[in-house]
Amino acid sequence: MAAPLDLWERPQAQETVMIAGWEQWADAGSISSGLPYYIIEQSEARKIGQIGPDGYYLFQIPGTHHLLRPVVKLDEGLVRSMSSPTNEFYYADRGNLGLLIFAGDEPHMNEDAYADAILDAAEQTGVRRIIALGGVYGSMPYDKERSVSCSYSLPHMQAEMENYAVRFSNYEGGTTISTFLVHKAAQRGMEALSFHGFVPAYDFGQTAFASQGLRIENDFKAWYDLVRRINHMFGVGIDVSHLREQADELAASMESQLDELAREMPQLNVRAYLAEVSKEFVEHPFMPLDDVWAEGLGDIFGDLGD
Repeated sequence: MAAPLDLWERPQAQETVMIAGWEQWADAGSISSGLPYYIIEQSEARKIGQIGPDGYYLFQIPGTHHLLRPVVKLDEGLVRSMSSPTNEFYYADRGNLGLLIFAGDEPHMNEDAYADAILDAAEQTGVRRIIALGGVYGSMPYDKERSVSCSYSLPHMQAEMENYAVRFSNYEGGTTISTFLVHKAAQRGMEALSFHGFVPAYDFGQTAFASQGLRIENDFKAWYDLVRRINHMFGVGIDVSHLREQADELAASMESQLDELAREMPQLNVRAYLAEVSKEFVEHPFMPLDDVWAEGLGDIFGDLGD
């Protein structure tokens, strides 16, 4: 039997919104697994509940070996620790707004009951809208704004989503847990959407260097672009200044790695490859009017200071 929802707090704000992410299949750039914890830290959210792991996870499937198994730490034969999937709810007050954050591990089975438990928690805390996060790898410039795809639960949401510089996909295939949650929310008439950020990944050839060094594990640029959308949609005021610095450092690091690869392996034609990627890429920057005003005022006061 699937483990029940356990909420030891049910805070009720004037308005509550929810962000959800997972250790999951679609977790390029750690968008789904890492960004929720960044928001938890920045908002100083407290843990208010959890979903137990029983009934959602397999110990093994023949051929997977350690892929699904818990991870043990031994010290001279003594069991010091044993990992276990976690599915936890955090909450923070942001003025008159309540922010519920879910961070979990994608289930292996009983996905209907699992999604129902998340949506039950949302209903019990008065959540108005849910944003579920995911990430996918693709060939795109590392120094441009990340593309974001969107799926949503109710037809009336599309017009609003068009304001967030997103792509509406016509994809058919295996689903992610975030899109599955959006589907389940639609059955309840709840507003939910998924944001999947596209993370740069380059395939120059079957070489050890190329396979190990050209995927971004923590795409702070994607995190930054998504938090800006979350801030604008929900008004939660998550600080993005540190993410902006990390995004700039990431771009510089990528430039350095690509320069090194171009020097050491000229046969890969790295610069020609990147030029082709840039030529085919169409950037859709998210620039709401209030950000335009803020940027313009910053330039004016900067000039006055000079």
